Amino acid sequence: MKYIPLLFVLSIFSFEISTAQNLQTHFDLGEDRQMVTATFEMFKVDELGNTFYFIDFNFGGAKANVEGVSSAYYEIARSFLFWDNPFALHVELNSGMFRNDTFSAPINQAYLAGSSYTFIAQDFSKTFKVALLYKYIQNKTNASFQLNTVWQIKLANDALIFKGFTDFWKEENLVFDDQSNSYTTDFVFLSEPQLWYVLTPKFQLGSEVEISANFAANKGLMINPTLGIKWIF
Repeated sequence: MKYIPLLFVLSIFSFEISTAQNLQTHFDLGEDRQMVTATFEMFKVDELGNTFYFIDFNFGGAKANVEGVSSAYYEIARSFLFWDNPFALHVELNSGMFRNDTFSAPINQAYLAGSSYTFIAQDFSKTFKVALLYKYIQNKTNASFQLNTVWQIKLANDALIFKGFTDFWKEENLVFDDQSNSYTTDFVFLSEPQLWYVLTPKFQLGSEVEISANFAANKGLMINPTLGIKWIF
């Protein structure tokens, strides 16, 4: 069973970066955002690969103009690793919902499948993962693609953790500028780099910056910083 050594390394890695389970709360500082986001993440390694999922709940928001949860979004990803090398088979499901003061609607379910490559430094201080995926968006796009990267770097003798992801995918969307003019776009970019200060093995303070282009019906580039706290189970 040649995949065992790499899975053993991955299991040590998941323990080292303390991503087994965590709960984050972010206070959005972006213009006209005025919302709080709660995120729960889980990562687990087993003898056949690893499973990762997260769910976001946004509360309020100036544009939504509602009390309570204004949107929810989740991703469930599974990597299958049957060999002792950095390549894995990757499948994923994404979905959610949003609402404002006049209507609510689901976020189209997306099904993704492809391959990923993971690099882990020998001292576990750095990791990088890239995945190239086929993407099917239910009731919208039959054939698309998504390029995903995930990284984590430990700094200052492990006192700081720089991590995040980027997603770039093809999807035809209707977006609006500040004057409510509408445009049709074909590609979406989203990145969320984070910097965390490790106060204790269980508690971290930090910030996230959402960098997006043609995302969530907004035309062009948007940059929205947050202040966050994280509790690690």
